[in-house]
Amino acid sequence: MTQRVDSSVIQDTQLQSREAKRVTYIGAWLDGLLSIVKVVVGLMVGSAALIADGIHSLSDLVTDGFVLAAIHYGRQEPDKDHHYGHGRIETLTTLLLGSVLIFVAGGIAWSSLDRLFSGADVNAPGVFAIVVTVIALLSKEWIYRYTMQIAKRVGSKLLEANAWHSRSDALSTAVVLIALLGAQFGLGWLDAVAAIIVGLLVGKVGWDLLWESARELVDTALPEDAQKQMHDVACGVPGVDSVHDLRTRQSAGWVMVDLHVVVGPKITVSEAHEIGNEVSRRLRHQFPALTDVIFHIDPEDDAGEGDPSRFPGLPLRPEVEAALDARWYKHPVWRTLNELQLHYLNEKISVSLIISDPVHQPPQCLASQLKALASDIEWLGHVEVMFITRAASHTMR
Repeated sequence: MTQRVDSSVIQDTQLQSREAKRVTYIGAWLDGLLSIVKVVVGLMVGSAALIADGIHSLSDLVTDGFVLAAIHYGRQEPDKDHHYGHGRIETLTTLLLGSVLIFVAGGIAWSSLDRLFSGADVNAPGVFAIVVTVIALLSKEWIYRYTMQIAKRVGSKLLEANAWHSRSDALSTAVVLIALLGAQFGLGWLDAVAAIIVGLLVGKVGWDLLWESARELVDTALPEDAQKQMHDVACGVPGVDSVHDLRTRQSAGWVMVDLHVVVGPKITVSEAHEIGNEVSRRLRHQFPALTDVIFHIDPEDDAGEGDPSRFPGLPLRPEVEAALDARWYKHPVWRTLNELQLHYLNEKISVSLIISDPVHQPPQCLASQLKALASDIEWLGHVEVMFITRAASHTMR
């Protein structure tokens, strides 16, 4: 049984998407402005570090476009072709974002190494370049904090990754500021070293994004402590005997879980189903990121026994009734049968026969007779006869 997101969750998702788009648009405008300013000023003063930092800001602008596209398409509702939603679009975009960052980092580091070993002279950048760098540093730190705040609120790993991208730009700008100050006092070689450090910082962020998105694409589970909490929440529901085969996976900040819930072997289907529904409700309450909960009701614990579809099954009701009728058709219990209940337990089928017209023999004797008549049936387990009278119901085995 599966439960999916309701209308309120969909509305929340739409609101979160608008928030995510707004902060990304603000970041994009800021990245575009900073990129132009850094590159122009870097060319004016001959600072490779400042030009590299401007390219970094330009990469931020490009990735902002990726993020906006991913938020728009990745947070759309499930449709007929994407039953589990479009969250993987965000994951793939994050993967692409990480790849772009590593490529940019390689270019920055290579050109900076060449500049360092060539011994190119670096002139003093001047106060204007230093002031521009300070403003850029403060701006990127602000957009990092703002974006991270929204990312935590909407639960978007992609937006969080973009926030860290902004933080990496802030860190690289800080390194550039140190290099400019050094160059101002005659330490020109610091400019090339700073550019190399910027490249390494950008590459580190790119690698982290690649690693996290790759883990998500291969359906990496939630941490062990989160799975343990889910297990404990499910086991705390009245009527749940145990829980096994709990599995989780993630997609763009959302979480999906499926689990097997063991209940009493002879309770009604509707009661077992409602127990499963309560498990789902409590899990959703404790873990708001859950978007898809699938539970399987088990009448007995079959953990570790493998997929039952891979093994021979027991006969279903039509075949069971035909086999029993061939052996019991003359018996008075079978002729006065009111209801036949089947219980598939311990790789056998136990049967409970409910009759409304009493037969003048103890139920235990009748059950023994029926069992003897069907002794050649390998799959037959316990046989139980129950009388239903107006006064009371007597059950014996």
